[in-house]
Amino acid sequence: MKYLRAVQVVLLLTMLVTAGCVSARNQEAVRVLNDIAARGGPSELKSMTPTPRRLTVTYLVDGRPGIADLYQPGDPAGAPLVLVPGFTREGKNDLRVVEFASSLARARFLVMVPDLAGSRELRVSVADARSIADAAIYLADRGAADGHQGVGIAAISYAVGPAVMASLKADVHDRIQFVVGIGGYYDTTAVVTFMTTGKYRDGPDGRWRFKRPHPAGKWIFALSNIDQLSDPDDRAALIAMAERRIADPKAPIDDLAVGLGPEGRSLFELLTNRDPERVVGLIARLPFTVQRHLESLSLRHLDLSRLAGRLILIHGLDDTMIPHTESKALAAAAGNAELFLVEGFSHIDSTSVGLFGRLTLIRAMQALLDRRRPMEDRPGSTAGPPS
Repeated sequence: MKYLRAVQVVLLLTMLVTAGCVSARNQEAVRVLNDIAARGGPSELKSMTPTPRRLTVTYLVDGRPGIADLYQPGDPAGAPLVLVPGFTREGKNDLRVVEFASSLARARFLVMVPDLAGSRELRVSVADARSIADAAIYLADRGAADGHQGVGIAAISYAVGPAVMASLKADVHDRIQFVVGIGGYYDTTAVVTFMTTGKYRDGPDGRWRFKRPHPAGKWIFALSNIDQLSDPDDRAALIAMAERRIADPKAPIDDLAVGLGPEGRSLFELLTNRDPERVVGLIARLPFTVQRHLESLSLRHLDLSRLAGRLILIHGLDDTMIPHTESKALAAAAGNAELFLVEGFSHIDSTSVGLFGRLTLIRAMQALLDRRRPMEDRPGSTAGPPS
């Protein structure tokens, strides 16, 4: 197997060297990826492009207030892009978010990062979908003044769900040109199954597979649902558990679990379950408010065909927060989606990506960069803009 792998690498390198036209087209994608990896450090892209300007904007959409950071490229913008970060207590001010947004601005996207309560509170919130949609409306109107038609949305991790919901809202759907999801999800039941048991499968009839889940995942899930419990003592105990286990996966929590009431106990039993076949039944025993909240976050009940031709999905095969099968399911539900499964890529970390994973990331970045142009001008496209 090692010999065959070595032969594949040699053949691939030979193809890359001889296919000069292909590599030339992807040079910008390589520069952008290298700049993202360099974070705030030096890179070829930084040496070639003006420093983006970052400013904070406030806005109103139908009376709803919003605040965001706007990254204006030094060169003329190719397309407006709303960037929705995953969970980070620093929100839009997280240094990683700032550096990522700056890299995209150097790639000539007019980038807007809205301030979302769900991101800062480590909670998935349906309410964030409205905030993301409002940000897209504001940015689309701003971009229209410069001749841009529509706007893109790029979301990371659990923010992919609210971002997809936002793109389907009636007052913004026609303005959305593309949606990028990095490490996103489709079915919340499948995600909970993986978080708590490490089991996942490719399709409802597939065999169970196992991968050790990130220990913080299920406690982040708990934080997203604790507000739905009516017992304040249960809420306080579960918040304390989550904070302990996010900080230290081996922290003791038995002292907190012993005093849980019926509502808190039902959630705790789901969190500590290891049998994937029990998950559906344990969810059915949760308080109705928690069940309703969990279902409201799922994308499986939505008509995602309305996003056909607009989705770019990137997912690491080594993801320990959300299995890559979730992006596969999301792509299948939408149809005509661009799906990039990356070897060596974990949840949002590309430090262990090898040659084959790197090539996939280059293709994914190129797909994003191509969205700066009208659809009819993209390579291999014969269709007009999505309706």
